Amino acid sequence: MKLLRRLQTTSIAAVVVALATACGSSAGPDGPGNEPLGLTPVAQTAEWPASTPAAEGLDATRLTDVLNRIRRREYGSVHSLLVVRNERLVMEEYFDGFSAATVHTQQSVTKSVTSLAAGLAVDRGLLRVSDRALSFFPDYAPVAALDANKRALTVRDLLTMRTGLDWSEGVYDSSPLAQLNNCSCDWIRFVLDWAMREPPGTRFEYNSGGVILLGAIIGRAAGTRVDLLLEAELFRPLGFQNVQWYRGLPQGLPHTGGGLSLRPRDMAKLGTPVVTGGIWQGSAVLSETWIRVSTDTSGPENGGLAGYASTYGYLWWGLPGGVIAAAGAGGQWILVVPDRRLVLVSTANNTNENFGAAVRILYDDVLPAAGP
Repeated sequence: MKLLRRLQTTSIAAVVVALATACGSSAGPDGPGNEPLGLTPVAQTAEWPASTPAAEGLDATRLTDVLNRIRRREYGSVHSLLVVRNERLVMEEYFDGFSAATVHTQQSVTKSVTSLAAGLAVDRGLLRVSDRALSFFPDYAPVAALDANKRALTVRDLLTMRTGLDWSEGVYDSSPLAQLNNCSCDWIRFVLDWAMREPPGTRFEYNSGGVILLGAIIGRAAGTRVDLLLEAELFRPLGFQNVQWYRGLPQGLPHTGGGLSLRPRDMAKLGTPVVTGGIWQGSAVLSETWIRVSTDTSGPENGGLAGYASTYGYLWWGLPGGVIAAAGAGGQWILVVPDRRLVLVSTANNTNENFGAAVRILYDDVLPAAGP
């Protein structure tokens, strides 16, 4: 549980409440050669259309400056930075021994992937956001602390972090999530039995346990475990490699609240259909309707994220200027700017001070590099 514990000690919840390989590797400040480096050319491969910043309307000088600031550790410990423009990979840099082949913990970026899994089930008519959560678990009756509020809990409430559960992750060590992560118990039972505080839909409260329950619901609705659904319908069509999950009970249930590890390239592939309305290299992998609805972050502000005003959709954050974000503890980010046809991905091992490094890079450098 070390990975998941670290996830929550620098969790998104706390942020809200407190508000040299062939593929682009760059040596760190203690490595050979501290002289400024130029951008590593992105190789054209079968899995990913590549281009250059200039060809896609980006100022390569600004991107090069970012690269060298990362090497000087001005943003803490960044492990990767990738930029996609017009569905083409134009920047791919790795640091501190990481490479294009290395999978990286996603932490709570996993939640946004779970939103895409929900979309796969909804698009196929297997799931509705209005479905009651308890309806998927008749075999778990009787459920503890059962009341009208718990009976009313829906898929939409789980997607929007408005569960009504008496659940807080602001201090990880004393949180329900810490208990779940360390209980060696049935995770579904754990969340179903947790007491309610108020009617669902009342207010935003970050809840990783609810997303684990949602993953189980998606699996039951689809008739196959949620990770297998994602593999067949999304990861394989997008050419993902070496996907890894942290699992628990029952029966190897994936930790859809924060247990996924992916290559940064594959993170960027997930951001691209958000730009294109569900299209990947000319083929529909998700419906335009689900992308639009799930990433609608036009609701009220909810306390802020990484120092910026934030809103929330279906397990996706909204940031100023129409930026859609998947965010994970330690500095894991998929940042999508649909009207600029831009995706930025970064992985890191950062404390709260540099948790939002990728967001700063986006606003201060990458968006200005894209011109007016």
